[in-house]
Amino acid sequence: MFVDIHSEIYSWIRGGLFVLVIYHLLIYFQNRRTTYLYYSLYLLGLFIYFYQHVFDNIVSEGIYEYINFPIQFLAYACFALFTRNLLETRIHNVQWDKFLELEVKVLLALAPMFIFIEMFLGYEFQLQSFTIVGPLLTIFNLTSFYYLYKIPGITSKYFVFGSLLYVVLANISFLQLFVDEEVFANYGVHPMFFMYIGAFIQSIVFASTLGHSVKRIEQRSKNAEVKLAIKQKQMEELKMTALQSQMNPHFLFNSLNSINNFVLKNDVEKASDYITKFSRLIRVILKSSSSLTIPLSEELGILGLYVKLEQMRIKGGFEYIINVDNGINLEEVKVPPLFLQPYLENSIWHGIMHVEGDKRVELTIRKEENSIRCEVVDNGIGIDNSKRQPHKQINRRKFFGTQATENRIKLLHRQANVVVDISDISTEEKTGTKVTIVFPISS
Repeated sequence: MFVDIHSEIYSWIRGGLFVLVIYHLLIYFQNRRTTYLYYSLYLLGLFIYFYQHVFDNIVSEGIYEYINFPIQFLAYACFALFTRNLLETRIHNVQWDKFLELEVKVLLALAPMFIFIEMFLGYEFQLQSFTIVGPLLTIFNLTSFYYLYKIPGITSKYFVFGSLLYVVLANISFLQLFVDEEVFANYGVHPMFFMYIGAFIQSIVFASTLGHSVKRIEQRSKNAEVKLAIKQKQMEELKMTALQSQMNPHFLFNSLNSINNFVLKNDVEKASDYITKFSRLIRVILKSSSSLTIPLSEELGILGLYVKLEQMRIKGGFEYIINVDNGINLEEVKVPPLFLQPYLENSIWHGIMHVEGDKRVELTIRKEENSIRCEVVDNGIGIDNSKRQPHKQINRRKFFGTQATENRIKLLHRQANVVVDISDISTEEKTGTKVTIVFPISS
């Protein structure tokens, strides 16, 4: 059974190799990884070499002498390229990778050289040449396995095991160049039996190796995605912190100006009261500034302290009204610290400050499906009239805080359904400004 090269066991192995050639080529066309291309070409070379008797019968007598050794050299060149890609020798063993690259060039040169030897010197000279080249390739491969085995990871271990097994069995088959085939026949096997078995076992081992390699690449890709997500989050936190650092000094600067005004007016009682409230506000701000987000309840508490300070600054004071839906859990809704303060500040100092009579700022917070809507409405002079006021220097700084706050809100929610709108609601009967902020609910 094992003596006849045409028996079923040899046909099954040849058929299996051809199926693997098609399979790995299809994988290559799907993901364009050259590892699969080189391996499929290596298997194709083995398949053609094993199918040599069919080519002799179908094409022409004597073609075997031309393709026998060249096809092996081409197959082993593809195998060397497959080795470099699979084990990433360019990374893990740069020095030996250069020897593998040199091996590829030598094998590609030997393929046409042996064809010319057949053309001009005959097949017998090819055999003699191969008895020199073959052992040298074996020595080189065994040395390679020693260095490749040192590459970290289980992939290199599987690879060396499968390759070493094939090299040993293939060299047993090549003993037919030195001994009579009857020696193999006496043991009931064909000389090529060992090379067939070596290729069969190697293909099984390499299938496992490639599967492990794909799993490793996928895991590496997932790890890279996780690292990228972490880096993106860190960048967003840094941006939020930078914008927040712009926000707090802006607010503190205006508050210190108020204290300065009371001191200049020699209003000691109001200055003392203001400083007391201001110190409380500073403590709250310092506490909240260490976090990227705070509960909405804490934000409203800070705003309450801020408004009390501003009511002391505005002549005649003003009315501050808060409307919050009962359905909103103020502890669960997270917002950037002081994200509403710049809009209240603009309503106060660029709106109601310039009107006579009752002054009013109204803050309304309500829930809409999966979002929170915040509205700041004042009965001030309106945006259009504010632009015509003589305080031009203040106007240039007017929207600094509001723009920074808008960026913080959008950054926090990754631009998802965030709406920031400032509109003039003035009519013939009344004037005023309305600020609308809508953002998704996040915890």
